[in-house]
Amino acid sequence: MDLAGIGVWSSQLRYGDPGQAAEAAAELEELGFTALWIPDVGGPVLDSVANLLSSTKQVVIATGILNLWMHEPAEVAATYASLTAEHGERFLLGIGVSHAPLIDSKEPGLYRKPLAATRAYLDGIDATENPVPVANRVLAALGPKMLELAATRSRGAHPYLVTPDHTRYAREHLGEGPLLLPEQTVFLTNDREEARAVGTNWLRSYLALPNYANNLLRSGFTQEELDSVSDRLFDALIAWGDEETVLNRVNEHLQAGADHVCVQVLTADPREFPHEQWRRLGAAVS
Repeated sequence: MDLAGIGVWSSQLRYGDPGQAAEAAAELEELGFTALWIPDVGGPVLDSVANLLSSTKQVVIATGILNLWMHEPAEVAATYASLTAEHGERFLLGIGVSHAPLIDSKEPGLYRKPLAATRAYLDGIDATENPVPVANRVLAALGPKMLELAATRSRGAHPYLVTPDHTRYAREHLGEGPLLLPEQTVFLTNDREEARAVGTNWLRSYLALPNYANNLLRSGFTQEELDSVSDRLFDALIAWGDEETVLNRVNEHLQAGADHVCVQVLTADPREFPHEQWRRLGAAVS
């Protein structure tokens, strides 16, 4: 499973019309992106994985991430085995513990001891008849303990909403062997006001989640910067500008120790498939 190069992280591929998602995935593969990442905040995420695998030939399809509170280990392992048998080893299973406000809003008190819960989930997968190979799974990881678990129980880490400085920090904690696959949000515009209008509201939804907020505080940002979404914070988390600006940020992650960077494109309408932006980025990296 080759994870070199640049991938695409997309909520549209997961929650958009399945037919449009299949067509978009095929085009993204032709554009040269090496992996397509999809989120999971509930619902049949493995059906979306199957749809994307069926519409492509070589590109890796990755969950970024599969929410461990929402899927039974035995079901995930069985479906993984079935999809791999049909499509080859192109399914990278990204597993994550999500966030207490999201999980507890549906079942109060469910979210507890995230590190132990992740370890137990991996134990559950490993105890099945067809466990997902360690080499074909990664963990959402931000802090040192989860990064250590990612290094010892999976192929590596998939950090989300991070800076190149965090990528350097993550590489130091992972060591040289495990994969490091960060997400980078981008906005193709040279208009700061436009970038701010879209990106600030998008960021606020994530900054309200303790795992991300705590990681940014640990990374040197202040609570005041999080509350106000300061320019320094905004520019550190969202690479806005032209294609060169985006590629420079991707290269910063790679130079800091990333093996692969998955780019998430923001647009004014989060429901639309950003075909034009994907094509521009594909042309720039080819």
